[in-house]
Amino acid sequence: MKIVIDGRLYGLENAGLGRYIKNLVSELVRIDSKNDYVLLLRKKYFDLLELPKNWKKVLIGFGHYGFGEQLILPGLVENEKPDLVHFPHFNVPVLYSGNYIVTIHDLLMHKQIGLASTTLPAPVYFIKRLAYRFVFDCAVKKSKAIIVPSRAVKDELSMEYNNVSNKTHVTYEGLDNKISNEKGINIDTPYFVYTGNAYPHKNLKRLIQAMVHLNNNRDEKIQLLIASSRNVFTKRIEKIIKDLKAGSFVRLLGFVPDSKLGGLYKKSLGFTLSSLSEGFGLPGLEAMGAGTILLASDIPVFKEVYGSNAVYFNPQESSSIQKAMEKVLDMNPTERKKRINEGQQFAKKYSWATMAKQTLDIYKNESSNCIRQGK
Repeated sequence: MKIVIDGRLYGLENAGLGRYIKNLVSELVRIDSKNDYVLLLRKKYFDLLELPKNWKKVLIGFGHYGFGEQLILPGLVENEKPDLVHFPHFNVPVLYSGNYIVTIHDLLMHKQIGLASTTLPAPVYFIKRLAYRFVFDCAVKKSKAIIVPSRAVKDELSMEYNNVSNKTHVTYEGLDNKISNEKGINIDTPYFVYTGNAYPHKNLKRLIQAMVHLNNNRDEKIQLLIASSRNVFTKRIEKIIKDLKAGSFVRLLGFVPDSKLGGLYKKSLGFTLSSLSEGFGLPGLEAMGAGTILLASDIPVFKEVYGSNAVYFNPQESSSIQKAMEKVLDMNPTERKKRINEGQQFAKKYSWATMAKQTLDIYKNESSNCIRQGK
């Protein structure tokens, strides 16, 4: 069996999607020496990655979401004569007519409609949104199988598209043991922490409002540390911090590497995840695994992934976020230690190795189906 994997978004600089592809590839390398793989890569990782003999690297000179992806990529893939292609994101070339599976991580952009969710001028935004829906719809409908990271995403997908439930497979993401909890950032003030992007659905404004109210009612000041790569959306957060006069309580750290991320989690009072919608919620698992308490939105996907191992709040109300923080602050040392230990044990059940094994089983099953059907 010959499988092509689109790895153009490989790498931690591409956030959760890049981590997903990175771990999928490394685990497939470890568990499968029988099948042949072709990995499409941008120049950085084409040069850096060393792969075994059953893997071939192909250099791709263009990125994602562009004309090259739609017009050139189909021919490059077809030249490899694969039995199956895995597109790990919805951006499947519309013109590609071969057999493929696609990973749909979430339907966030289906829900985020309006200029507040973009940095583009209105005419460009609406054109790109139409293109997005067309590409996404084609990817879902033409795929042989769909991989999703949670039942919550499967349910959303089934409500949006008819007749896709039977070909949709849930493969949970994993806890990355490469995240060290030995190092951190020297912070003297007690703090809660958030890591991730600053997109509107992350609901950081209400989180910051909660911090302001929390500090207004306490003698000992508590900080919120936000670790997020700097872009237009973090600039919007800077303005929110200024408008709310929260500069004394909220600190933007920029990007924090894995070598310091675990320590940042471990030394915190808790990791706060105030999202309005998500596909999985990997940072929450990483934070639990590193040894801190998770505070999370009371939304279906988090209840599915975290179970009873989080302090939940209503993400629509900053006062509810504040109360969750106060609950964590008021925990006695024995209760806190118990929660942290239980969270660490719980997080271990999520494994990238298991995810890769399940994905390989899907490859084998869909390849066999295509052979039986003569496609």
